[in-house]
Amino acid sequence: MKRTCISLACLFLLNGCALGPDFLRPKVAVPEAYREAEGWKLAEPREDALPAAWWEAFGDPVLNGLAAQVEISNQNVLAAAAQFRQAQALAAGAHAARFPTVGTSLSSTRSQGASGTTVTPGAPVRTADRFSLTSSWEADLWGRLGRAEEANAEAAQASAADLAAARLSAQASLAQNYLLLRINDAQQRLLTRTIAAYQRSWEITRNRYQAGVASQADVAQAEAQLKTTQAQAVDLGVQRSQLEHAIALLLGRLPSEFRLAPVEALPALPRIPLALPSALLERRPDVAAAERRVAAANAQIGVAQAAFFPTLTLSANGGYQNSEWANLLATSHRFWSLGPSLALTLFDAGARAAQKDQAVAAYDRTVATYRQTVLAAFQEVEDNLAALRILEEEKDIQLGAAKAADQFRSLTENQYQAGTVSFLNVAIAQASALTAERSSLDILGRQLAASVGLLRSLGGGDWREKSAPTAAPVLGVQAK
Repeated sequence: MKRTCISLACLFLLNGCALGPDFLRPKVAVPEAYREAEGWKLAEPREDALPAAWWEAFGDPVLNGLAAQVEISNQNVLAAAAQFRQAQALAAGAHAARFPTVGTSLSSTRSQGASGTTVTPGAPVRTADRFSLTSSWEADLWGRLGRAEEANAEAAQASAADLAAARLSAQASLAQNYLLLRINDAQQRLLTRTIAAYQRSWEITRNRYQAGVASQADVAQAEAQLKTTQAQAVDLGVQRSQLEHAIALLLGRLPSEFRLAPVEALPALPRIPLALPSALLERRPDVAAAERRVAAANAQIGVAQAAFFPTLTLSANGGYQNSEWANLLATSHRFWSLGPSLALTLFDAGARAAQKDQAVAAYDRTVATYRQTVLAAFQEVEDNLAALRILEEEKDIQLGAAKAADQFRSLTENQYQAGTVSFLNVAIAQASALTAERSSLDILGRQLAASVGLLRSLGGGDWREKSAPTAAPVLGVQAK
């Protein structure tokens, strides 16, 4: 018994040694600043806060209400949530494997013959009633169980980040579709006003033709322009319906049962907090998920290395056995056993070496995936920063073009009413003014989409529900 106690003490001292490398975050190149952010005025430090509900930056109550439904209704988000719960259960199972297992059994058997297999005539019938408790525990001498638990815990954290990434992706898609729908409504209002103006122009031209001061070609031109614009207005309905259907899908609702009424006001361009590039590695859930998968793969190397060493298991068994239930629990019928067992694979034709090579290759793959995810994250930020900066310049130019086109239209209409130009000149001026106004709305739509893209590429609100970094610069108007 003393020898057994000494063995147990040695087991507890050895338990917890871990093979395999400890995790270190893979090195990646991180720029000191975003190149495409040059030329933007930085906001004051007090303006650096980005709320967890980042879509509120657009100041649209309808969007706020829709975005809040994504987490509870979007099926992709719900699937990611279920996968996260599954990963948590696997982590709990890996943790439980480090503890002893205890079981019990109760049996009653009747047998005749040697070992109960061969029946000898006249042999007595034996009864064996048995009650026992069994326990076994694997000593984690080389850290196999610990590394397995570590791998599953890291995988669960990666799954949590996947859930945050799925939520962010769905919310960003919803915001982009919603904002495009509002631009579509603005385009529709513009075409409605234009159609009314073209209707008046057509009626004026027809009256002038009946009075003999305009040609039939002018009337045909005015009617063609009116019908073309009406067709454009009808065509906008296709895009609006598709955007409504996309929003319904993101909300987990049937498209046939979902409608969004037009809203007059356009969403405002938000001021977006722009943290340092080094903070991007912490804010983006997809980067965090890729990093946790590297950590999980790193732990699996330790699991594979531990397979080269013996497995030590401590087993205990005890209980009572008798031929009668009445005296089953008598001390004289008690039995017990306790002792360790050591198992080691001596030859496996290279199977364990192959498993270790597989674990190392899997680790290298996750490292490459992590670095690629980081590079893609920086690319997305730079892309959207460039889009916002260039679109701001384009917007100023386009507003000037729209103002000039409207002035040209007004002057040409006055000249036509004075009889100094034909209606062809009016049609050209009106088409130019309409195109310029629609281009201005298109640019605004692209700016809104780029704003959503930038918010998404920056990680949205802090998915870990931690305080935002202090003194973060903010995109604003272009510096003069």
